[in-house]
Formats: sequence, C-alpha cells, structure tokens
Amino acid sequence: MRNKLGSNPFAVAALASVLLLGTACGDDRSAAPPAAQSGSSTGALSITFRTLGTPQSGENKVEAVVKQADGKPVTDANVAVTFRMPAMPSMNMPEMHSTTALTHQGDGRYVGTGQLEMAGSWNVTVNVSRNGAQVASSRFALQAK
Repeated sequence: MRNKLGSNPFAVAALASVLLLGTACGDDRSAAPPAAQSGSSTGALSITFRTLGTPQSGENKVEAVVKQADGKPVTDANVAVTFRMPAMPSMNMPEMHSTTALTHQGDGRYVGTGQLEMAGSWNVTVNVSRNGAQVASSRFALQAK
C-alpha cells in the first residue's frame, strides 16, 4: 500500500499549516503569566492557588482562594501555605520547606509572601483551618526559576 500523503499537495499544505499554527500558538515561557493552579480539597471547601508573578527563587507573593461547595467565599479561616522541596541525597541536599500564613483580603481571597530557597520543583500544600482545627487542604506543584 502506497502512502498517499506525500503525493497529495493539499494534505501536505494542511499538515504544514497545522504545524505552523501549533508553533505560533505555543507559549513563551519568558512572558509567562502568573502560575495559576486549581484543585479540589478534602471536605466541603474548594481551594485555588496561584503565584502573583513568575515563581522564582526568593520571595514570591501568593494567593489562595477558599470557597464553600456552593461557591460562597470563606472569610473566617486561617490559611497557610507550605512550600516543600524533597531532599536530594545525590547532591547532598536536605529537604527544604517554609510555611507562610496568608491574610484575608476579602471574598475568600488570602494573600501572603512565601520564600523559595532555590529554583526547581516545589510541592505546595494549602491548609485551611477554623477554630484551630484543619478543615481542608489541597496540594499543588510549582516550578520556580
């Protein structure tokens, strides 16, 4: 059976157009928008998390939005974000982690500044508590430059 793609100029042109369009629409990491991630959590609350700027080594402003299952914002919680990079024994590096308390800004939006000790892959956990008891948490991944 003979391959007809090479002998059909319309098929070749269509394939080339799709490849060019895909290349033109690719994202430019140097102009990347703030890292936005969403996730569901345990319990009846939903948590979204994002950095307010490109994640990088050093201080990073972050935001978590906490809502009830019906979409109403949670305004009376204590929200904290923990950044954790696993140990890398082959490089003789211990685990790194830092925790930042976030401040409520209105409409279930909690903001703060977290510290990432170095560029690389970080695991992020957002913990939500009320009256000293954890009511929800959600995990995310973050790539810092």
